Amino acid sequence: MIQRGNGEAVYRQIQRELEAEIRNLHRPHDLLPAETLLAERFGVNRHTLRRALDGLVSQGWIERRHGLGSYVLDRPIEYNIGQRTRFTENLEALGCKTGSTVLRKLRVAAQGGVARKLQLEDGEPVFWIETLRLADGIPFCVISHYLPVSLFPGLLDDYTGGSLHDLIESAYGWRLRRSESLVSASLPQGDDARLLGMPATEPVMRVKSVNVREGDAHPAELPIEYALTRLRADRMQLRITP
Repeated sequence: MIQRGNGEAVYRQIQRELEAEIRNLHRPHDLLPAETLLAERFGVNRHTLRRALDGLVSQGWIERRHGLGSYVLDRPIEYNIGQRTRFTENLEALGCKTGSTVLRKLRVAAQGGVARKLQLEDGEPVFWIETLRLADGIPFCVISHYLPVSLFPGLLDDYTGGSLHDLIESAYGWRLRRSESLVSASLPQGDDARLLGMPATEPVMRVKSVNVREGDAHPAELPIEYALTRLRADRMQLRITP
C-alpha cells in the first residue's frame, strides 16, 4: 500500500513493494507488467514509476530490454567452498530448495588428470558418477565424481541419489575433507549447456576438487574423490574459505 506524506518517497515505496513481489511471486526471466500498467496500478506518473524500476535495475533484480520490457534476473547465489563443502547444506542454509538427478553411474579406467589427482596408475578402475544439482527447481551445477573402485566396491549399487558424501560417511565410516580446489572459467562442453539450461556461448565456472579422508595427516593424505563441478556463472559467486 502506497502512502503519501509519511516521509518516504513514493518511488521508494513502489520499489520496495515490487522487490517483495519479485522475491515471492516471480521466477527468473519473468516479464514484469508494462510500465503504463504499473503506473496506473500505483496511481503515479511514468516518471515516478521509472525511478522505482531504476532502483531495481541498480540492485540487480531486473533488466530492461529495449522494446520488450523489464525482465526478472537470476540473483547470484553465494556458494561457499570450504574444507567440508556440501551442496545441500550450503544452499539450504541460504533458503534454497535443493534437488538432484543421477545422470550416469559407470565403471571406467582412470586416465590423465583423473589418475594423477587420485594417485592412481593409468588404467586403474574408478567409478564415475555424474549428477545434476538443482536450486529452487532450476539447474545449478553438474558434478562429475571419480572414486577408486578398490575403496568403494559396492558404491554404484549403494548410491541412488542425494548426498554422495553422506552415503560414504554412513556406509564406509569416512568423512571427506577438501584438500584442493582449482577454479577456472570456460565455455560449456559436451551436453553441459543443455543440462544447465543455458546458452552454449555463455561461460561456466569449473571447480576441480580433491577430497581426502578427514583425519589423515599430510603428507600421507589419501585422495578419496576427485570432483569436477560445472556451475552456471550467471547464477553464483564463490566464497572460498580455508
